[in-house]
Amino acid sequence: QVQLVVSGGGLVQAGGSLRLSCTASASGIIFEINAMGWYRQAPGKQRELVTSITSGGMTNYADCVKGRFTISRDNANNTVYLQMDSLKPEDTAVYYCNANLAITRVTGRRNYNYWGQGTQVTVSS
Repeated sequence: QVQLVVSGGGLVQAGGSLRLSCTASASGIIFEINAMGWYRQAPGKQRELVTSITSGGMTNYADCVKGRFTISRDNANNTVYLQMDSLKPEDTAVYYCNANLAITRVTGRRNYNYWGQGTQVTVSS
């Protein structure tokens, strides 16, 4: 059983900062992280990619967050962080962690996609 545990989020004024974290864990499962990322979904809108980071450290950012958000990872602890600075009201959304993991079982190695629970980020004007 793979779990993505998300922490962080909350209410902040415009211009403020928040930090999210997401830790991947599994009991009795051998896995490697291919990539992890953050998505968000605002009311009435589709879920969208915010940022992602590969195992090799390559990052990708949505244009609307470039220069304000920073994704980083702690490989030793299978954790990814999202530092959000200069927050705007339009950043208000439920943020979701996503992980693409390579899992090795007796039957072989396959890639799987997992989602963490959402965390609310609310930016007041």
